[in-house]
Amino acid sequence: MIDFFLDAFGSQITRRALLGGLLTATMTSLIGTWVVIRGLAFFGDAMAHGVLPGIALAVVWGFNLTVGAAVSALVMVLGVNLIHRTTKLSDDTGIGLLFVGMLALGVVIISRQNTFAGDLNGFLFGDVLGVRRGELVLGAVALVITVLGVVVGHRPFLALSIDADKAATLGLRPKLAHVAMLILLSLTVVASFRVVGTLLVFGFLVAPPATAVLLVRRVPIAMGVAVVFGWLAVVLGLAVSYHADTAASATVAGVAVGQFFVILAATEVLRMASGRRRGVLPMNVDGVTAGST
Repeated sequence: MIDFFLDAFGSQITRRALLGGLLTATMTSLIGTWVVIRGLAFFGDAMAHGVLPGIALAVVWGFNLTVGAAVSALVMVLGVNLIHRTTKLSDDTGIGLLFVGMLALGVVIISRQNTFAGDLNGFLFGDVLGVRRGELVLGAVALVITVLGVVVGHRPFLALSIDADKAATLGLRPKLAHVAMLILLSLTVVASFRVVGTLLVFGFLVAPPATAVLLVRRVPIAMGVAVVFGWLAVVLGLAVSYHADTAASATVAGVAVGQFFVILAATEVLRMASGRRRGVLPMNVDGVTAGST
């Protein structure tokens, strides 16, 4: 069993892929825990796709892909807030409109290039085995910012998740906290798409945190457990990909999702065996249950 992993990570390419994957898994697990708790999975998916036009324009005009993705992510955040403030449409409607529109625009722009199929596959599915030093540095910087943001914003994020009106009463500025959370989410997507692609980064945002929420109720502990599941998915996924000769990024994402269903099945069996009522326990931090009034 040890040789299974030693052989997989015996080259510099796979070791660099491992480091890039671990950085991505850590970032996405931290902010992804809030995504799962607040029910922002659809926005996370939209954001992962919404960076595509900026990336496509960067390819066409020849500037940095990360800058293009960042600008596109900013447009997504501003667009969602604009629709929320100026119309009576639900947030889901605004997100859905921008999701489809940005994805379609990105594909249209990329389709004008001769390398359409290869470019699109690379942007959507990434190439974890092609991670370079610059991307690792970007990931490390983004991780530091994410950790600081999660720590500093913990109390307002928690209050926002429980009751926005109560958060405003406590002077925690829920609207600002919401925007800060979206910015952290955007940062994570922008810093991660070069490693696992715009589609598969969404799997990392949701799968490890959702798995952790099945097991624990306190947010800080859930974040730690999510990071562990993310790391396990990266290590096992890359090793399986190496030996089975499968797409590395997709294999890692598949392992991450597979972990959720394994834990879900195990917890259901335990509940049935103990005769407990079915249902996922609500999140809880410092004695406060998320979703309660």
